[in-house]
Amino acid sequence: MSERRDSPELPDFSLLKRLARDQLVYLLEQLPGKKDLFIEADLMSPLDRIANVDCPTDSVALLSYRLCFLIRPRIKTVKWIYVANADKATGKFRRYKIIFTPQKFYACEAVLEEQGIFGDVTTDEWAFYLLPLDDDIISLELPEFFRDNFLAGDQRWVRTAGSALHLLHSLYGPFSKVYGIGRCSKMAYESWREQVAEGEQRTRQAEIGRVFLIDRDVDFVTPLCSQVVYEGLVDDIFRIKCGCVEFGPDVTSDKSVKVMLNSQDKVFNEIRNEHFSNVFGFLSQKARNLQTAYDKRRGMDIKQMKTFVSEELKGLKQEHRLLSLHIGASESIMKKKTKQDFQELLKTEHSLLEGFEIRECISFIEEHINRQVRLLKVDHLLTFANLRHLGLLVEQQPGETLTVMESKVGKLVNDKTAGKLTDAFSSLARKSNFRALSRRLNLVPKSGEEYDLRVPRDMAYIFSGAYVPLSCKLIEQVLERDGWTGLEEVTKLLNGNEFAVTGSNGADSKAKNDAQRIILVMFLGGCTFSEISALRFLGREKGYKFIVVATAITNSSRLLESLLDNHV
Repeated sequence: MSERRDSPELPDFSLLKRLARDQLVYLLEQLPGKKDLFIEADLMSPLDRIANVDCPTDSVALLSYRLCFLIRPRIKTVKWIYVANADKATGKFRRYKIIFTPQKFYACEAVLEEQGIFGDVTTDEWAFYLLPLDDDIISLELPEFFRDNFLAGDQRWVRTAGSALHLLHSLYGPFSKVYGIGRCSKMAYESWREQVAEGEQRTRQAEIGRVFLIDRDVDFVTPLCSQVVYEGLVDDIFRIKCGCVEFGPDVTSDKSVKVMLNSQDKVFNEIRNEHFSNVFGFLSQKARNLQTAYDKRRGMDIKQMKTFVSEELKGLKQEHRLLSLHIGASESIMKKKTKQDFQELLKTEHSLLEGFEIRECISFIEEHINRQVRLLKVDHLLTFANLRHLGLLVEQQPGETLTVMESKVGKLVNDKTAGKLTDAFSSLARKSNFRALSRRLNLVPKSGEEYDLRVPRDMAYIFSGAYVPLSCKLIEQVLERDGWTGLEEVTKLLNGNEFAVTGSNGADSKAKNDAQRIILVMFLGGCTFSEISALRFLGREKGYKFIVVATAITNSSRLLESLLDNHV
């Protein structure tokens, strides 16, 4: 996919890493002298991206009388810090410091008070809001945001999102226009504006022009669809964590290796947004080109060979290593994702999106339940309540019986009963707004239309041409209209809470500079790699550059895992 020549340059987000690292060093120095530092496990990967830390073991001996804990503001984590009471019981004296990141909450301090150690511990905040994962991806690394906000109704992370927006505005703004949809987005916007009003006003050259805030519950359909772009599949199968993936022996044919997946990996950068059906063709061509580059050595004289070794060979070896890894990863994906079962799953998903062949789709689902493809345990029953709370499951009403089994062993469903089944599901479908949204926004291309995945014509390519992601279509429409005018019926179906606000503080909404074509999209509740690929495609088509800021990178498995009853 070629890029428009007039595409603007993205801002340099390495400054975010330097600021976070410098602040952490400053906070640690507030506890002078040698100290034992304990880091919460899920902070290790983000910390490694900015400071290259080594992971401490669980059996570390306490050698110092200064103890420092770097943790998330979670009650269960604060309860681990029992060592202060244990020390007091044995007559030991130590100094204790807790650094909460990205912020501290009153509830955590209340736990310290309950334990009787509040007066013995100093607390601080490490405002580590934003972790750049690539040139155009920034994560807040808050996977709990989705469950806490949309399921539990806990809005404590809203100010964190507002603070992250404020930091970006301070460094790369002012923003000329802010669009948003969703209750959480509106609150995050208001939190950011409050922080802007409290701080100093500075006029500077903007590097980011427009901002779009979107709640995850505006579009649950997209993250629940099976991913088929390369980066999404790698995440589904190998799990990308903080921009890094670990490939095992099935990929390397040797020992496991960790690989950073970003635009610096030239092989990955060219296939990350491709539909998987195109990946092997590209890798094969890349291998042939690499072999041709190696073959240049033949017939070289000594001077030419010296130049080749010093200037080209190292790069070729690095490219060869990366090419081998991505070929191995693609072969592993092929084994797991191109089986008949996966093809049937995609067909079922596409039929559900189109609203066709509902009876066949239900049969497919029932068959997988019977085969216990993913065994549901009894203690996960509340998970269904969580899904219902989010509107992902619709409860049957009296008189909407789906089918009548004529015996316990189950007989073939006759045509009359099959008709009832279809009618019942049609009734349930009417309770969802997705069908109406799909028609108004043209999310599902007409059946029977040929779609060339090698030359994508729209964002639907990320789902094999079957579906344009709702979230990305909304962003496209609002940018084209410079607001929500003309989308009133759509926003009504999405329960409103949309807004479009012109910036201030020297920001000119009509300025024709490059910043106006750089759009920051913040997903509150998580974003998938498929959506990122779709926005990159849209940017190439329209001459935009999108920067995706997400509370976390998610996919269907992680989204549903966060709703499990035993989730902690």
